[in-house]
Amino acid sequence: MSHTDPVRKAVVPVAGYGTRFLPATKATPKEMLPVVDKPAIQYVVEEAKAAGLDDVLFITGRTKRALEDHFDANPNLEIALADKPDLLELVHAASELADIHYVRQGAPLGLGHAIGRARQHVGNEAFAVLLGDDLVDPRDYVLQRMIEVRQTRGGSVLLAMEVAASDVHKYGIAAIEPTDEPDVVRVTDLVEKPSAAEAPSRYALLGRYVIDPAVFDVLEHTPKGRGGEIQITDALRELAVETPLASGGGVHAVLFSGRRYDTGDKQSYLQAVVQLAAERPDLGPEFRAFLRDLVARFEAD
Repeated sequence: MSHTDPVRKAVVPVAGYGTRFLPATKATPKEMLPVVDKPAIQYVVEEAKAAGLDDVLFITGRTKRALEDHFDANPNLEIALADKPDLLELVHAASELADIHYVRQGAPLGLGHAIGRARQHVGNEAFAVLLGDDLVDPRDYVLQRMIEVRQTRGGSVLLAMEVAASDVHKYGIAAIEPTDEPDVVRVTDLVEKPSAAEAPSRYALLGRYVIDPAVFDVLEHTPKGRGGEIQITDALRELAVETPLASGGGVHAVLFSGRRYDTGDKQSYLQAVVQLAAERPDLGPEFRAFLRDLVARFEAD
């Protein structure tokens, strides 16, 4: 395998319980919560597809049947919509997005463990990881750029964004060095959810990765870390610190300044719904008028 080979496969871990959205997620996977009129997870698969990744592996859990059904064909519904071509097209779009596969995580041992479960499917190829909670605005897709960096520089490529010092404890944080490209940095160290005092920078890892298959061997001996879970940050740190750049290894990051939403967080989820609805040509004009009136009423109070 060469680092110049195309990246073809995406891994999407979706085994979490979604406890921040209880009781809505008691019986409905958090990834299936709608953002306007599509479940959040469909935006993620559409992003993978836009980057040329048409082989998608979901790492699932016991409560994710609705997610599997969403990306499957539904012949009875399609028959019922036979005289409604616009709706039928929407139903077909979900089931025809990509070649979808599933594997159970089993024990909830963390993101690193979930990604390790992809080894048999991925094989000895670089692959992308897209976290289902991160919704990147379609105008700011960056996954293709990350793949290009992997093909040029080798190793693994992360996505990083500068955050406020008060927020570094929520993320994996990277120590970085500049390269000859303004949007690409070399990652020299990684710390999972440090305090502000311990953080090596304010560059936080977002939920997009392009990972060298060498990570699978590393994950096999990565001990449980923060939260008693196997952290992908710890495995990537080993690759960043111990794999020489000269051998086509190491870890880089693409710097991101676009629009993205954490659909696992209530505030950010609501912002995503409002933002995307307000910009829709079919919904936007009337919805924006409603929002203006609503804000005016609150300001009057």
